[in-house]
Amino acid sequence: MKLNCNLNLKEIERYDLVILLMAVALTCFGVVMVYSASSVMATKKFHDGFYFLKRQGIYALLGFGVMVIAMRIDYRQWREYAVPILLGCLVLLLLVFIPGIGGAAKGASRWIRFPGFNFQPSELAKIALIMYMAYSLDKKQEKVKFFSTGFAPYMVLLAVLLAILLKQHDLGAALTMGGVAILMLFAAGTRPRYILGMVVLALPFLYFLVMNVDYRRRRILAYLNPWEDPTNTGFQIIQSWLAFGNGGVIGQGLGEGKQKMFYLPEAHTDFILSVVGEELGLIGVLVIAAMFLMLVLRGVRVALMSQDPFGRFLAFGIVTLLGIQAFVNMGVVTGLLPTKGLALPFISYGGSSLIVTLFAVGILLNVSTRMKGTP
Repeated sequence: MKLNCNLNLKEIERYDLVILLMAVALTCFGVVMVYSASSVMATKKFHDGFYFLKRQGIYALLGFGVMVIAMRIDYRQWREYAVPILLGCLVLLLLVFIPGIGGAAKGASRWIRFPGFNFQPSELAKIALIMYMAYSLDKKQEKVKFFSTGFAPYMVLLAVLLAILLKQHDLGAALTMGGVAILMLFAAGTRPRYILGMVVLALPFLYFLVMNVDYRRRRILAYLNPWEDPTNTGFQIIQSWLAFGNGGVIGQGLGEGKQKMFYLPEAHTDFILSVVGEELGLIGVLVIAAMFLMLVLRGVRVALMSQDPFGRFLAFGIVTLLGIQAFVNMGVVTGLLPTKGLALPFISYGGSSLIVTLFAVGILLNVSTRMKGTP
């Protein structure tokens, strides 16, 4: 794999600067908000108010380094490594179940332990699936319209991946991965009746997964009526609403939020947008939403103008993944969707999510250098 990490101003201009600017701005903003949301908890738990800030800063620097490397790698080279990368991710997903290697928290086994760092393989598996599907869809071309060659094989692969993720108690990642795969198949020309039929068949299974697992069922009931149990299952979303309400239009000011002081659970991770709403108000939330929208729209433009099908599917898969994760997280914290453990890309605390997200953006930026009409 050929690689040159030296960047100059003239070469930077070849990339989609809007995508680059949005990714850098959201990441830097996320580091600031992680500190604001976590300093009180970090002081009490680790006796260091900068604990999460320092870690997120390191993750951001590593992520930017990975992004620059991915920007310099011709995206077409990923076609050759799509299958090995996917197989490697399958192995990593299985390693989390091995005692001494895998790590568990709150009943979920999702991490591989390293000294001072826990890696979540499902984050990388999302990109691996996108790479493989881009490679496979490019290879099959018109065959994707047929059930036996263009739909069934992907459903088998997806079933294997989702079964492993569900065993890890990671329904959020499973649904995200499934949504990205289905949208990529639709974009590639898979017949809508195949997709609709699969969705109809999956609904009873999804109902079983939710209603027959106690904590998932309670989340759904809390979503329908959080005030029925305001101190337990409905506590998180009620505190999130209070944060948005306290923020009003212009917010309480950066660092001045109160809900992060042990009222709002997961303030620096899944519910960090609630802290943004309290401290920067409706204006701050709308700015963040607009930045994500701009990034997604520019990513779709890159996909549409890509010079080859592999680049088109690869860019579309990446931008779909970013869009779904941002949309679901925003829907959860505002109460429009049931509570689900899904990070806000670029902004929520977490090394695996941030580094892999910036890696994906680097690939997207490389695709942007080879759009129709570019040399």
